Amino acid sequence: MAASIVVRRCQDWHRWTPSKLQTGYLRETFNMQLGSAAMYPLKKKEAKVWKRQLTCGISHMTKRALHATPLCFQEVMLTSERYEVQRLPFAHVSGQDLSFFERLMPGRVITDADELKPFNVDWLKTVRGCSKVLLKPRTTVEVSEVLRYCNERNLAVNPQGGNTGLVGGSVPVFDEIILSTALMNQIISFDSVSGILVCQAGCVLENLNQYLEQEDFIMPLDLAAKGSCHIGGNVATNAGGLRLLRYGSLRGTVLGLEAVLADGSILNCLASLRKDNTGYDLKQLFIGSEGTLGIVTAVSILCPRKPKAVNLAFLGCPSFSQVLRTFTTCKGMLGEILSAYEFMDNECMELVKRHLKLVNPVAESPFYVLIETSGSNSAHDEEKLSNFLEHVMATSLVADGTLASEDKKIKTLWGLRERITEALTCDGYVYKYDISLPVEKLYDLVTDMRARLGRSARSVVGYGHLGDGNLHLNITTESYSHSLQEAIEPYVYEWTSQYRGSISAEHGLGFKKKHYIHYSKPQEAVLLMQQFKAMLDPKGILNPYKTLPVKAE
Repeated sequence: MAASIVVRRCQDWHRWTPSKLQTGYLRETFNMQLGSAAMYPLKKKEAKVWKRQLTCGISHMTKRALHATPLCFQEVMLTSERYEVQRLPFAHVSGQDLSFFERLMPGRVITDADELKPFNVDWLKTVRGCSKVLLKPRTTVEVSEVLRYCNERNLAVNPQGGNTGLVGGSVPVFDEIILSTALMNQIISFDSVSGILVCQAGCVLENLNQYLEQEDFIMPLDLAAKGSCHIGGNVATNAGGLRLLRYGSLRGTVLGLEAVLADGSILNCLASLRKDNTGYDLKQLFIGSEGTLGIVTAVSILCPRKPKAVNLAFLGCPSFSQVLRTFTTCKGMLGEILSAYEFMDNECMELVKRHLKLVNPVAESPFYVLIETSGSNSAHDEEKLSNFLEHVMATSLVADGTLASEDKKIKTLWGLRERITEALTCDGYVYKYDISLPVEKLYDLVTDMRARLGRSARSVVGYGHLGDGNLHLNITTESYSHSLQEAIEPYVYEWTSQYRGSISAEHGLGFKKKHYIHYSKPQEAVLLMQQFKAMLDPKGILNPYKTLPVKAE
């Protein structure tokens, strides 16, 4: 059976607490009463069988549908015009250049304006370039030939994976050549003993996870954009996501990579060793470099075993302080099986209900948390989770909740958290901020911004990876407003810096945040980064206008 916990009345406390449900007749009866024991409510008040069905389908739960969401924006304003950027003195693509590319990769040189449109605009519909050429290499050698040629001709290149970035780093600012890794989607090898996967950079994260699940493994990272994002882009941006609490960042799980430098040189550091202490760890230069130092073409990554037992609790909390106390209790009582701890405020819930027609499975609360456990022994995990839930309800840390242990229902609950970004795009123009802060200060920034902006903003919401101290602050308005942006920036970065936080926890700096790097890094560190850039890409052709301010600034 999928579940081993039943909600029963506890007469002396006048509430509902979880207790073990033994196998046999009792469990059968419980399944008949609730329809499925895999998802059920935990309530302090009078018990009622939860009969509401979640009306949304699962088809979009596990992926971010890049072009399916009906957005009501007019054509996106050119980045160069909105932000008054001056084009650097790169060459323009000529007919001779197109002939070279066509000889190199016949049929994979795109110049049709309609086909180029989605590659020129970011997923949020906030920045737009005007590239006239899209290249689709299949091999590292082809990438090498392209960059060698472009470096000689002084042609700027914009590397692009799944184009799911949120800071304007994945689309051109002007007419840079877009180099897409979409066709570099082959799995090179997988070692089922060590759990080491080697693959090309264009493999879609969700596809990799599906492949690994057949081998009884999983990818060490999980993102809302997993249905579209590429592993090369994940590495280039050092993406975090939902599993970082359990498996750590890509700086630890990526064992090696292959990258092509600006002059076409191929750097093969595609090691498959857990230990290699020979010289400098060069792969770390490219993890999080956002395609400005080289284009990642292949990755070697350490993958954990697929958990045999997964449970997800979706709980309502009366205040953020109780969210924090629940997290502290959670770490202490769940220990090694805790794999994710996410939070969202009620404003986020209202957005996914209004725009995506999702259903809140618990009573309305100011805050909600999602707690995922992953382990190898279902009975052991269920006992720990049962004790934890009983404790947090007895101490009034949690007011209401529901549990899921079946895969379909787990995905349904995760959808409430993963589709917040999608709901925000339906609410208007989105100002997105990806902040790291001490956890006790995490929500103070949201409260402060609501007071500061008042009615000038349509929505000010907060959610994120509380287990990692990562807040996603999002502000929406009917359309882009320069005056509103000036009210937000640099105030939001000054606030973050005041508490020694980071202005970019996992999204990167891209185009939108490069001028604010000084709020998180000292001048000496920025200077050293610029020196690395000048050494590896002296002409600056790789993803220009992104990540670092130019020295003159």
